[in-house]
Amino acid sequence: MDIDRVEKLIRPGLATMHGYDPIEPIDVLERELGKRIVKLDGNENPYMSSPRARDVLAHFPYYHIYPDPLQRNLREALSVYTGFPPDCIVAANGSDEIIDLVLRLFVREGQEVLNFPPTFGMYPFLVTVCGGMLVNVPRKSDFSLDVAAARAAVTPKSRVAFVASPNNPTGGAASEDEVRALLAMGLIVAVDEAYFEFSSGTVAGLVPQNPSLIVLRTFSKWAGLAGLRVGYCLCHERLAGHFLTIKQPYNVNVAGEAAAIASLKDVDYLKANVGKLRKERERLFAALSAIPWLDVYPSQANFLLCRVKENRAGGRVATAKTVRDGLRRRGILVRFYESAALRDCLRISVGLPEDTDALLAGMEEVWNEA
Repeated sequence: MDIDRVEKLIRPGLATMHGYDPIEPIDVLERELGKRIVKLDGNENPYMSSPRARDVLAHFPYYHIYPDPLQRNLREALSVYTGFPPDCIVAANGSDEIIDLVLRLFVREGQEVLNFPPTFGMYPFLVTVCGGMLVNVPRKSDFSLDVAAARAAVTPKSRVAFVASPNNPTGGAASEDEVRALLAMGLIVAVDEAYFEFSSGTVAGLVPQNPSLIVLRTFSKWAGLAGLRVGYCLCHERLAGHFLTIKQPYNVNVAGEAAAIASLKDVDYLKANVGKLRKERERLFAALSAIPWLDVYPSQANFLLCRVKENRAGGRVATAKTVRDGLRRRGILVRFYESAALRDCLRISVGLPEDTDALLAGMEEVWNEA
């Protein structure tokens, strides 16, 4: 059978779909640019993982053994951290896998999933892969949820709503009232709290009374384990049982599990780093807000969204793309978006104080040469 015939067997919609746009790895970029990178495009933790996690990884003796498919030790450790029973917790290969499991469990081909753009690009990506129908409910001009529009968008085919809180890339959090309103629509509501530790709130307290609510979290941001891919969810114990049944048996690798458990024994150290990043976030917000050609949005995450204003004073014109490109030439990486809702926007991760200094100096140079 030739490749043309093979491709005709691909499930409709997948052969022409646009893949997820990932960030480029730092080693590739440093080789390309020939300089040290100030990496503010991936929302990673610049303070890295905890010393306990690094020590455990250096001395872990069982890399040759398959991990526990029921994740017992990790779920017990997460129970202590979250206050939820182990039977209400499922760990995964990053919280991205939880998104995939939610769709596999609840969405048949052609059924609808509510999405609230601008938001995390993994939701539309995985909805397409799983054969669901994406229903976009755009956010309001201030990037808050449009609950009335969501209610109007619900049909008999609607099954799931994904809500990032704090939202990536805009930084705002959904309120309990907004989440309650979505639950009242008869949907499975998955609230993605990837940036929970950087924010001032959570809706996890609603889970015990709302079996249709699933809260997703991750070790990627606050614990500095993005490269090891460990996430988890909090949900009703019967849903947890279904997730454990349909997931890949060994979905959390032994290195990730060991590092996550060690991180949960080093919470004070990691929370201190979160405190440093929250403090730096406020410094960065004030500094960027003082730049006359930027609008900066408040954030409860470890990043800030900025919009480059139209400014023709002195004949100079800059766009988010020209700012992104100018910073990149200086080895400073920020995230740029092409979508209409994020026109002329940049997302800037909160880094170390010296990263902020380099960014601000680079911003001034880029503007002066525009």
